[in-house]
Amino acid sequence: MEINDLTPAESRLWRAFASGTDVDFRAAAPSAPGSPAADPPSADSDDPAHGGTWGPERTVRASVLRSLLLDGPREEGRVAALSLAGARVTGQLDLQYATVDHPVRLRHCHFDEAPRFYGARLRELNLSESVLPGLISHAVRVEGVLRLTRARFGGMVRLAGAEVTGSLYLESTRIEAPDTDGPVLQLNQAVLGADLWAPGLRAGGEVRLNGARVAGTVNLNDAVLDRPGGTAVQAETLAAEADVLMRRADVRGRLELRGARIPGRLDLSDARLANAGDTALRASSCVIGELWLREGPPVQGTLNLRRAQVDVLFLQPEVVPDRVQLNDLTYTSLIPHEPAERRLPMLEKGDSYLPFTYEQLTAAYRRIGDDDAARLVQLAKQRRRRRTLPWYGRLWGHLQDIAVGYGFRPLRAGGWLLSLLAVGSVAYGLHHPPPLKPQEAPGFNPVFYTLDLLLPVISFGQENAFSPEGGYQTLSYVLIITGWILATTVITGLTRTVSRQ
Repeated sequence: MEINDLTPAESRLWRAFASGTDVDFRAAAPSAPGSPAADPPSADSDDPAHGGTWGPERTVRASVLRSLLLDGPREEGRVAALSLAGARVTGQLDLQYATVDHPVRLRHCHFDEAPRFYGARLRELNLSESVLPGLISHAVRVEGVLRLTRARFGGMVRLAGAEVTGSLYLESTRIEAPDTDGPVLQLNQAVLGADLWAPGLRAGGEVRLNGARVAGTVNLNDAVLDRPGGTAVQAETLAAEADVLMRRADVRGRLELRGARIPGRLDLSDARLANAGDTALRASSCVIGELWLREGPPVQGTLNLRRAQVDVLFLQPEVVPDRVQLNDLTYTSLIPHEPAERRLPMLEKGDSYLPFTYEQLTAAYRRIGDDDAARLVQLAKQRRRRRTLPWYGRLWGHLQDIAVGYGFRPLRAGGWLLSLLAVGSVAYGLHHPPPLKPQEAPGFNPVFYTLDLLLPVISFGQENAFSPEGGYQTLSYVLIITGWILATTVITGLTRTVSRQ
C-alpha cells in the first residue's frame, strides 16, 4: 500500500508503527504535533459503542492494519508494533492463516465487522475495551497473552481450538448474541498455558469449554452466565491444573462439568445456580480436589454428583436443593461438621434407595470420631431400606426397629427384657405353675422361670420342670416369642457392627 493512499489518521498510524509508538485518537489523549485543536467532545464521544459516528479523523481501514502487520515499515533498533486506541476500524480485519511477529493492540476501538484471525499465529493480541460485532479466531495461536478485558461483543466469540501460551483475559467482558443459536463464547478444545481470567464476565448465551485445558486457574468470580432453560456453561472434560473459581457467580441455566478434572478447588461459594425443573449443576464422573457449595442461596434445580470423586466436600445443608443425584459419589472429608440429623435429609431426596450414600456419610463421621452420628446414619439406612421391602419384610423391620433400633440401640433391648422380666416374675410369683414331676422338680423361682422363658439357649432348669395353665401358658408363649425376637435383633445388630469394623 502506498503512503499517498492513506488518510491523515492512517498516515499517523503508519509512521508510529515502525517504532511501536502508541496512537490514541481519544479526545482525552494528547493531540499529535501540528494537529489542529479539536472542539470540546461530548460526554459519550470516546465510548466505542458510539464509534459508528466517529468521523474520518479517527477512522482507519482494516486493509491498512493488515498491510502494516504483514509488511509494514521497520525502524532499526526499534520493535515495530501496532498500538492503536480510540479508532473506528472499517471493513474486516482478515488475518486468517497469517503469521504476525508484532504485538497487536487495538484498545478502545470500534469495529464495523468481526475481525478474522482463524489459524493465525500472533505474538500478542489485545482488544481490551473495544466494541466488536464478534470475533472469529478458531485455532489461533498467540505467543503471549490474549486480552479481551472489558470488551463488548455483539456476536459470537469463536476461540475453539485456540492455543495461548500465556493467559486469556476476559475481565468484565460482555458478550451478547441474541440472534445466535450456538455458543456465544467458544473455547472448546482450547489450550491455555496459564490462566483463564474472567471475573465479572457477562455472557447472554452458552459458554462452551468442552475439552479445554488450562494450566492455571479458571476464574469466573462474579460472572453472570445467562441461558435460562438451556446450558449456560458447557465444560465437559475440562482440565484445569489449579482451581475453578465461581464465587458469587450467577448461573441461569445448566452448569455442565461432566468428566472435568480439577485437582484444586471448584469454588461455588455464594454462587446462585438456577435451572428450575432441570439440572442446575452436573459434576458427574468428575475428579475434584475440593468442592465448595456454601453461603449461597439453595440451588434451584437438580444437583447431580453421580460417580464424582471428591477429596474434600464442603457442602452446607442449606444450599442442597430438593432433588439430588448422588449415585456412587465418593468423598474423603465432609465439612463443615454437622449433626447427622441435618445431613440425612440430603440422602432422602434421591429417586431411590442408595445404600452407598449412607455408607459414605457413615465413613465420613467415623473418620472424625463421631460414632454416635455414624450409628444414626446406619439406623436411617435401615429405615430407608425398609420402605423397599414387601409387607412382611416391613413388618419384621418395624419389630427390629421398635425392639432395639436395628441393633444400633442395644440398651433398648435391656429395657424390654427388664420390663418383661418384671411382668413375668410378678405374674408367676402370684400363681405358681404346677410342676410336671412333683417328686423331681426343683424349687420354683418366678424370676429364673421368667428368664428361662425369655432367654433362648440358656437354661436355669425351671422351664422344663413346670407347666403353666390357661392364661399363664399364653403368657409363657408371649415371653418365649418376644425373647427370640429380642435375641435375634441383638445378634443381627452385633453382627452388623462387627462386620463394619
